[in-house]
Amino acid sequence: MELQDFLALLHPAIAIIVVFPLIGIVSNRALLTRQRRLQIAEGQKSKIPPVVGSEHVAIGNWLSGAVVGITLLGMAYPIFSKMIENNSLTKEPFRVFFIIAIFLLTIASFVLLFRAKTKRHRGIFASLTGMGLIILGCQPEIFRRDSEWFVSHFYYGITAALLMVFSVAIVQDIYQDRQNRWRKAHIILNSLALLLFIGQGMTGARDLLEIPLHWQEPYIYKCDFINKTCPQIKQ
Repeated sequence: MELQDFLALLHPAIAIIVVFPLIGIVSNRALLTRQRRLQIAEGQKSKIPPVVGSEHVAIGNWLSGAVVGITLLGMAYPIFSKMIENNSLTKEPFRVFFIIAIFLLTIASFVLLFRAKTKRHRGIFASLTGMGLIILGCQPEIFRRDSEWFVSHFYYGITAALLMVFSVAIVQDIYQDRQNRWRKAHIILNSLALLLFIGQGMTGARDLLEIPLHWQEPYIYKCDFINKTCPQIKQ
């Protein structure tokens, strides 16, 4: 394996080491928090400690940050590696600097989203973060599997990242809404996000099987992927 092969593995490695364990912890705290809330609503004395609620929020923020971060990393590698390979700095200097600016603005907007206090500011920074993710995802260097979007690792991932951004944006509204509308929206959307994460595990494993090492690419890409045949090696 060469350096660029190791760099390509950073995205799936961080997903396995960091993101998926956090998903399990957040899901566990979410179930405990809901169970405790239902027990108290029924007048029962819950044995579940009150701290599970704050733990769910804190670890949920870590999960959201990890998902958005790994999404940016997953797009940064193909974009910049292919730009370097194609000498885009000479051919398209404006687009190169534009993409760098979008990456920086997206990261800054997401950081400010966590610090925003008012609903207006949260809406602004969440929108800017989401727009940045979508703009970066639309770059020609990104492999999106548009013809099979329903089993696309990219579309699953970008949707999950947008849901995480939305979750961060509404977390304060959940505790202020006495009618629990935001809480119900949070439960529904994050249940969808959980399904997307499961899909991410499956599509990510599939894509790793399809991506060859750098030195193998010249041969692998000569294969006929429709008829599932490769050129025979002459002995």
